[in-house]
Amino acid sequence: MARVVSVFLPTLPTDRIRRADPSLSPDTPVVVIARSGSKRWITAADRAALKLGLRVGMPAAKAQALFQGLVMIDADPSADIAALQRLTLWALSQYSPVVAMDPPDGIVMDTEGADHLQGGEALMLSGLVNRFRGRGLAARAAIADTWGAAHALARSIDCETIIVPPGETANVVSRLPLPSLRLPADIVKSLHTLGFATVGDLATTPRAPLTLRFGPEVGRRLDQMFGQLAEPIDPIRPSQLVEVRKLFAEPIGAPETIEKYVGRLVRKLCLELEKRGLGARRADLIVHRVDNTIQALRAGTAKPARDVVWLTKLFRDRIERIEPGFGIEKLSLAATLVEPLVDIQSASSLIEEQATDVTPLIDVLGNRGGQRIFRVAPVASDVPERSVQRIAPTAEEVGANWPLHWPRPSRLLARPEAIEVIALMPDHPPVSFTWRGKRRRVKRADGPERIFGEWWQRSCEWIAVRDYFVVEDDAGERFWVFRSGDGVDAETGSHKWFLHGVFA
Repeated sequence: MARVVSVFLPTLPTDRIRRADPSLSPDTPVVVIARSGSKRWITAADRAALKLGLRVGMPAAKAQALFQGLVMIDADPSADIAALQRLTLWALSQYSPVVAMDPPDGIVMDTEGADHLQGGEALMLSGLVNRFRGRGLAARAAIADTWGAAHALARSIDCETIIVPPGETANVVSRLPLPSLRLPADIVKSLHTLGFATVGDLATTPRAPLTLRFGPEVGRRLDQMFGQLAEPIDPIRPSQLVEVRKLFAEPIGAPETIEKYVGRLVRKLCLELEKRGLGARRADLIVHRVDNTIQALRAGTAKPARDVVWLTKLFRDRIERIEPGFGIEKLSLAATLVEPLVDIQSASSLIEEQATDVTPLIDVLGNRGGQRIFRVAPVASDVPERSVQRIAPTAEEVGANWPLHWPRPSRLLARPEAIEVIALMPDHPPVSFTWRGKRRRVKRADGPERIFGEWWQRSCEWIAVRDYFVVEDDAGERFWVFRSGDGVDAETGSHKWFLHGVFA
């Protein structure tokens, strides 16, 4: 079953204006004004304007009279669409092979076969919203079984994200208001006059009278929302995309036939990449079925590749996920993320030992999903939680090293955990400590290792210190604990104890 994500960007026009004019203060209310003849009204308002009580649809003259210092800018639909297109292309490269614009203020994507690469639906959706926030954009996102349901929920919820479990779409959308159906405003107004308030009210009404009075649009939107009528997503494609296609005179459906043509498409794609001196970092296989629905498979590589055998294997391992239904009428294969690739002659084994290439293993594990593959690299910082970073598995060495004068634990906790300690201050190690409900008696200890705060990063760390100890309990387990502060001056820390790591 397809899973559709709808992203709603309510302040896209005003955010675009703020990025274009950095002189605007964050507290300055900004609204976008549309006009038709002599009428002028608000079509978009930023956070500051919304806090003042301004709303979309409010007459511009009324807003200007009520609020002094209001910045009013004429609407520019072409610029808004261009900004939305750039965001959609970015989402295509990051999240799913099937991404499209949902004008004027949204993006829609089919994440079937791709959400596992982001750690599942919940992590994918929260990460998506956070990344939009990092770009200065407010966003709300919903995931459901249909485009209509996801679109409606993203624009109706008060929270940032909502996930509708598979098969529960009908129960959730029945309580939504009528404008959620994407019907023309005049039809919605007429339905309200007739006493309809929610999607559920309309869905339980006989279809024939509605069609006779309003035409087929009401029934079509209801069927799309409830999944009774397919609403395919036409994925966006950048102008420079390397893509190959295969159309079939007769639909195909046998797994061995699909595998055969996928291999041919990979060969054609690699030839196109070779002509341009490129290698694929991410390739998307789009399956178009005769029932007007599409499926997608995404494969990524740790480094640029155009090896026909290897790319074919990455897709062959997942062909069983394709559901041909009544048949497949078109296959398309696109390299949505490419990098320059130049063939380099390898050294002879008679001259030097060849290094083992682990990128095939990285590709297999990475495309299997669940977790992202990364390497841990050192950062030039004495503060332990800042001394580690995640880098790509094939990235170059960063050039930094961890301190060698004191041992470091093999497992550093995500954040220090508070412990109860019996110790003689200021310089003595713990005699015993209690961690996660278990009391441990310290048999051996080494320290303290004093770590100073980095005042150049945070002014509050001007005189902050930590005293770290390596302790071993009577069971032979070794831990890395520290006291916040020097044990004398309260301004250097709280003098509370924490456990920060565990030794192997």
